Amino acid sequence: MPVYRLRKDEISFPNPKLAEKDGLLAVGGDLSVERLLLAYCNGIFPWYNPGEEIMWWCPRERFLIFPTEIHVSRSMKKYIKRHKIEIRLNRDFHDTMHRCRMKREKSEGTWIGDDMEEAYLALHKEGFAVSVEAYEDGELAGGLYGAVIGRCFFGESMFSDKKNGSKTALIGLSGVLRDKEFSFIDCQFYTEHLESMGGRYVGWEVYIEMLKEGTK
Repeated sequence: MPVYRLRKDEISFPNPKLAEKDGLLAVGGDLSVERLLLAYCNGIFPWYNPGEEIMWWCPRERFLIFPTEIHVSRSMKKYIKRHKIEIRLNRDFHDTMHRCRMKREKSEGTWIGDDMEEAYLALHKEGFAVSVEAYEDGELAGGLYGAVIGRCFFGESMFSDKKNGSKTALIGLSGVLRDKEFSFIDCQFYTEHLESMGGRYVGWEVYIEMLKEGTK
């Protein structure tokens, strides 16, 4: 199937079912708040290297963490008991996103460029993006950020300044979302780390129904 080219003057996407096998759906367009919201509500998200054209993805299978199913290993339970853990929301959204960028730039490379930082900061200012920070004994240990629409959280990236920082932030986020009866955390792609935290695949038809219900 062809990869669709988006116009900047038209906020729209092709049918998500037309995505390639690897999930690539379209290129081009922009990162406006309106386009990002339309994308997430249809299971679509941007992911591309800085300097490249914007690429929009919609994998057929989605890797999700359900807040009620978060897995906390015995070693993590012991770690949490040994330290004073504090979870904060939106301590400094831009700083948390930038830390995610810097951690990846120094190791494996990152898709978080200047345009992505500007776009998600704008999304945050409109109330549709949230950062989560974990503190260990008063010191910042790690964090993550993502988009939020209705009762759906779309995870984007995380960082650790201490050994278990990102895990602690994810566990803390799951607790907050569970209390607020959120439907899921969309991890977008599979990683062993997220699988160890309770993530699992969900088929497209199941996912899109949960997405429609959760973003009402």
